[in-house]
Amino acid sequence: MEIDSLKLDVNRRMKGAVDVLESEFSGLRTGRASVSLLDNLKIDAYGQKLPMNQVGTLGVPEPRLLTVQVWDKSLVDLVLKAIRESDLGLNPSNEGELVRIPIPPLSEERRIELTKVASKYAEEARIAIRNVRRSAMDELKKHHKAGEMSDDQLSEYTDTIQGITDNFIKDIDNSLEKKENDIRQV
Repeated sequence: MEIDSLKLDVNRRMKGAVDVLESEFSGLRTGRASVSLLDNLKIDAYGQKLPMNQVGTLGVPEPRLLTVQVWDKSLVDLVLKAIRESDLGLNPSNEGELVRIPIPPLSEERRIELTKVASKYAEEARIAIRNVRRSAMDELKKHHKAGEMSDDQLSEYTDTIQGITDNFIKDIDNSLEKKENDIRQV
């Protein structure tokens, strides 16, 4: 049993769960403008769904304003539609090939709602981490049962996997705390 390859696989899979969480967090709106708000928006253009950053240049000229300088004027209405239909609660305006997106301040009710969504995302990431841990533990038990490792090795490897898990759970908790603070900031 090669524990190093198992540790690498566990680390890679757990890091993937944290990366997905960070991506989901970037789509949650805080009171400040950030181009990452538009990362998950897709535009139906040229017969396919394109990310916002592939149809125009995204910018933050002011703390409460986003802009999209659309490269193809025929896509401006599609960009406006995608932003309006998103669950971000934004109302863009059209100025030729420039789409201006004012970021309104969040109401207290919306802040509470967004912190709940952030908590839900974090819990989904924790569940993914625990599933990776369970899979690794099952693998270790299988090798132990087959006589490929001693009881001491099983205990040592189990502790190693649990330590990796604890570190990733701590990363998730820290990310959640940071995101909640961003959301609550007026």
